[in-house]
Amino acid sequence: MESTSGEDAMKRNPLPAALVSNLQSVLAARRTPAAEVSTAAAAGEAEAEASDAPAGDGAPARPIVLLTCAGGIRSAGLAALVDALVAGGRCDVHVCAPESDKPACGHSITIRETITATSVDFTGAKAFEISGTPVDCVSLALSGRLFPWSSPALVISGINTGPNCGYEMFHSSAIAAAREALVYGVPSIAISLNWKKDETKDSDFKDAAQACLPLINAALDDIVKGTFLRGCLLNIGVPSAPSANKGFKLTKQSGYSPAQSWQAVSASRPSSATHFMGMHQSLGIQLAQLGKDASAAGAARRVSAQRKTVEVESVAAAGKQEIREVVKKLFRAEFVEKRHEDLDEDVDLRALENGFISVTPLNVHGQVEPEMGPPASDWLSAAVSLDKEKDAAPAAADQQDVAAEEKEAPLAA
Repeated sequence: MESTSGEDAMKRNPLPAALVSNLQSVLAARRTPAAEVSTAAAAGEAEAEASDAPAGDGAPARPIVLLTCAGGIRSAGLAALVDALVAGGRCDVHVCAPESDKPACGHSITIRETITATSVDFTGAKAFEISGTPVDCVSLALSGRLFPWSSPALVISGINTGPNCGYEMFHSSAIAAAREALVYGVPSIAISLNWKKDETKDSDFKDAAQACLPLINAALDDIVKGTFLRGCLLNIGVPSAPSANKGFKLTKQSGYSPAQSWQAVSASRPSSATHFMGMHQSLGIQLAQLGKDASAAGAARRVSAQRKTVEVESVAAAGKQEIREVVKKLFRAEFVEKRHEDLDEDVDLRALENGFISVTPLNVHGQVEPEMGPPASDWLSAAVSLDKEKDAAPAAADQQDVAAEEKEAPLAA
């Protein structure tokens, strides 16, 4: 083994020994031990989780409630429900709703197309509007991709416009959203207001939210305890005058089905020149549209020319050219209410008409199984009685205070 002389060492490391020692000490001071790195990372994760957690001094995390609404992110019913839950302070509210009104979509979903989620300002709640169906909203929210959680305590679909009674549930995207949550194993509630044209006001949605709040709070309490109803969603119908409701009533699904009325729509449209002059759009948009129309017209002429060639060749043997006319008609469907005098008093629609808030348990198949009746009845009775006890407690305390003041009055005299 060859020895290294001091001269060789100086050639290999030309820096002074004192400077080398100083640099090494500085680098050692800047180097963070592995234990400190892991501790700092854990602290960072804890801080990130704390930022998503509700504020409180050592208080347990509040249950998360996910809201959606078939009426869209800007519907009056959704806004009223968000305000009521946020003001109540019993839960953390998250919203995932369609960007526009999506009525009668049923359980339709969007596949092979990109869906956009855009944040929306809601006081006291985290909210996103989705370019999809109400079922898409629930499915995306429960996937864990949109929010930092994947399993809220409760999903509420509402407050939706119009009743979802009887066979309307097959068309209803409001009930479909609640059903999607049930498929994921998450308790769910669908709330609808029996909206009447030219009668219902936006303030009625606020009254409906307040009327349903005791039932929602009771559901949250039992979900936390693990005693809430299993295997079914609650379809809640609020009468058209929510502030004058007669209370909750456990109901059965009726056989009511609104009639569909088809109306022909005129296909006449203004000429291109009139349309061009009448539109108050920018010139760039109009020119772009004209370019699209010209391209479409050119493509149509090419396709038409190809079809004519095929038709002439195919009928040349017969010696005649067959002219085929394509007929296009436009129609529009609307629901029309039917008379229903023969409805039983215990079904959903009859309860609504009589001023009650109907509560109908439905399983994932949209049926009311007989064994659901007794547990649902017991739960609803307990929830209503508990709410009455809470309302009676302040009144009793006030009465005691008045009685105490009356006893003290003669003594003071």
